[in-house]
Amino acid sequence: MKTGHVGLNVTDLDRSIAFYRDVFQLTVLRESHEGPRRFAFLGEGDTLVLTLWEQSQGTADNEKPGLHHLSFQVDSRAEIEHAEQRLRALSAHIYYGGIVPHAEGAHSGGIFFSDPDGTRLEIYAPAGMESEQAPVAGAPT
Repeated sequence: MKTGHVGLNVTDLDRSIAFYRDVFQLTVLRESHEGPRRFAFLGEGDTLVLTLWEQSQGTADNEKPGLHHLSFQVDSRAEIEHAEQRLRALSAHIYYGGIVPHAEGAHSGGIFFSDPDGTRLEIYAPAGMESEQAPVAGAPT
């Protein structure tokens, strides 16, 4: 079994489409801005990755049960660094100040950040982080 796609509730569909398109370089496969069924399907090529549904208010509450974070794997540290540049250009909230190894001396690691609705996200690579140290105390290594 593998994950098919992830669906997220958002407060502003246009803002979220722009964010996920810019940060993850996804393309809009289908969208509707009609009445109460405002949604967008985003993907890589023809593969559906993420669905956005404009049917919520407020921001994500990481203190309540539910999604801890949503993680996207890339092939290299360079791809994480490029994503970090895009995030900084968007003034997105980046946790811990930068790339975090998954454990001290671990091969994998990534960058944690929030989308415009406060949903916690990660972009990580499975290798290339061996020399990384936790950027701040309390980083989840």
